[in-house]
Amino acid sequence: MRFRSFRFLWVGQGFANIGDVLYIVALIAVLYQATGSALYLSLLPFTITMARFVSGIFAPLVLNRVSLKGLLVGSQSLKTVLLGWLGLSLWIFTPSVLFILMIAFLIAFLDGWAAPARNAMLPQLVTENELAKANSFVAVVDQSIQFGGWAIGGIMVAATSGFIVIWITFLMYVISTLMMGFIVVKGYQDRQSKIQMMSGWKIIWKHPVLRVVHMMIVIEAIANVVWIAAILYIFVEEVLMKSEAWWGYLNASFFIGLIAGGMAVSRYTRWFERYMKETLLMTCFSISILTFIFGLLSVPVIALLLTVLSGVVEQIKSIAMITMIQKRCPNESLPEVFSAQSALISITFGLGSLFYGFLAELVNVPFVFGLSGVLLLGSALYLRKNIHIFNE
Repeated sequence: MRFRSFRFLWVGQGFANIGDVLYIVALIAVLYQATGSALYLSLLPFTITMARFVSGIFAPLVLNRVSLKGLLVGSQSLKTVLLGWLGLSLWIFTPSVLFILMIAFLIAFLDGWAAPARNAMLPQLVTENELAKANSFVAVVDQSIQFGGWAIGGIMVAATSGFIVIWITFLMYVISTLMMGFIVVKGYQDRQSKIQMMSGWKIIWKHPVLRVVHMMIVIEAIANVVWIAAILYIFVEEVLMKSEAWWGYLNASFFIGLIAGGMAVSRYTRWFERYMKETLLMTCFSISILTFIFGLLSVPVIALLLTVLSGVVEQIKSIAMITMIQKRCPNESLPEVFSAQSALISITFGLGSLFYGFLAELVNVPFVFGLSGVLLLGSALYLRKNIHIFNE
């Protein structure tokens, strides 16, 4: 990418994302050391998910008052202050679990604006021809951070402490804020009208292409719960009958697939742009088939290969969806659309996690994978039925 502001955006977001992973690892260590309770640890991801849902709901009220750059820089600055407050609290006294969860909620609430703002800003920083390539590049950066962040965070916490890692994260947040402060959005104009709180939801519902894509996103957010760590952990133990090390192998394989998928789109951008609609349809059916097969087989090596393929297909499909939204939706409406999408995914994924955990306990893990395959097939058939809308 040759665009200077785009470079500041992805570098700034990269440092922010690394920090987000590291501080969660640090909080897990701090909470476990303080309580020794798995229940309190489970409250952390639930708190973060709910915070991002609430953030997505209230984002339009903030967008009425600040620009996308202001939203990114402002939210990152406040996250930095909150993390510094947490670090000082851990240094001076032993904060309560409620206090730690409150800080986690506030940071996640602010973080809930970052991804929608970034996705909405991208079309203003690169040309339309470069949009798919920019999305794939950002996806590769994000997944690379996710792939290495948890391992690096675990090593850092083991070598030092959760307290030290929180201050390392603070430094990364400072760098992130400075980088995003250098972004220049050309052609930015103040809004002539106020954004209503539910405006993003209304735009999605009224726009045929956006409605179809977001119906698929809802279905797939539920189906993709099957890949969360808890479900995979049980799959390794009960189906593959392997040690917990294979849980790590499967997670790593999926992230490798995600990175490979992003690199493939970046390498073959022109072909991807030309056949985006067909690619989306093909990947929707492919991920359904792969999920079905994964749940049925119990051969560890084949499971690894299927996980890599699933990651590749999932990444290509996600990039196609984001690029299609960015191209079909007017630029001035992108912030509220992506904010609504963020809230939608958060609440759907959060409730889906509880539902799938209940099913895995009540029936078994292969059934859960089979259900995901059915949901993904339903999403693909829904797209096939409405594919003509993308030609209008």
